Amino acid sequence: MKELKILYLYPDILELYGDFGNIQVLRYRLEQRGFHAIIEPYSIGDTPPDFKNYDLVFAGGGADQEQSILAQDLIQYKTSIKEAIHDGVFFLLICGAYQLFGKYYKDVEGNMIPGLEIFDYYTEAFPDRKKRCIGNIVIESKLNNKKTKIIGFENHGGQTYHVTTPLGTVLFGNGNKFDDTQEGFFMDNVIATYLHGPLLVKNPELTDYIIKYCLDRKYNEDITLQPLDDTFENKCREQLLLKFSN
Repeated sequence: MKELKILYLYPDILELYGDFGNIQVLRYRLEQRGFHAIIEPYSIGDTPPDFKNYDLVFAGGGADQEQSILAQDLIQYKTSIKEAIHDGVFFLLICGAYQLFGKYYKDVEGNMIPGLEIFDYYTEAFPDRKKRCIGNIVIESKLNNKKTKIIGFENHGGQTYHVTTPLGTVLFGNGNKFDDTQEGFFMDNVIATYLHGPLLVKNPELTDYIIKYCLDRKYNEDITLQPLDDTFENKCREQLLLKFSN
């Protein structure tokens, strides 16, 4: 039986707005096709993970305080994470995790939380705590040269700058910063985004893009995924897209 090994980073700390649902959806869509999903959590104090031994690394969102705590732990794995990304391991990073893979995060008080500096973007909190990029969001992205709409929910005061390869173009909502035209960061094996909700529940096509990438890489073949019955999911998406476009 083919399998994917997934590392779930800091499930006890980075778990805003149902981000654990992303793990559940990945497991479900794998198992429905006869693949095995191995989910291994890692948090502070656990045995250090070897990132290159995984097919997919997932990390969710967290508030400033949580980010400050785990950043001190995560920094020790900077070299290992860089090597894993270079080797093609897929990384799915939501909100706070997205920010931590950049150069730094500066909070409202001006305190600097060092990032892993894996990528060149950086994030600075908006000075007014009461003003946030919050609400439903729709972006248009290209997956395998095919346009698709990605739906989610954003809630962030951080404004992310200098993103050279965004995940998509904003159709509704804010994006990387207030009234931005771009959202998230994207390269072949890294998706970093502010979209909660959880993200993958609302976007089967995106989920399957990640699954296929990971399977193709691991087994060195062009795997055709068995279609699943996404009738319910697609009806929900149609209603949401209709609502957001009005």
